[in-house]
Amino acid sequence: MDCIFCKIIQKEIPSYTVYEDEFVLAILDISQSTKGHTLVIPKNHVKNLYELDSDSAGKIFERIPMLSRAIKNAFNPIGLNVLINTDKPLQSVYHFHIHLIPRYEKDTVLMNFDNNFGNTSKEEYLERMHQIQKYL
Repeated sequence: MDCIFCKIIQKEIPSYTVYEDEFVLAILDISQSTKGHTLVIPKNHVKNLYELDSDSAGKIFERIPMLSRAIKNAFNPIGLNVLINTDKPLQSVYHFHIHLIPRYEKDTVLMNFDNNFGNTSKEEYLERMHQIQKYL
């Protein structure tokens, strides 16, 4: 398989392993957007969030608080972003993974989301709500 994360999990490519158990591997992100930027990767290959089953999600997400606390204790950030990129435009490795990005006073990581409060009508909210509910 050509998946770089699968190769890291199989120890074919070296990494800086923060944590490992039978379900997940947590490694330092090679880009280190901020000090301690960690990736949490399931050991079974799943392309993205759309393909993640609930059992795997539970096993992965139950480790997030522990890893987040370890990052907090190690580096004392002012906060932490939990990020999942799914498909375009930002998913660069097509093996599901979660970014834990510690935040610091003067870091340069941009996480901008437009605030469109007041720009959506009640009817539009209801339509969007019903559109999502159709598929649950």
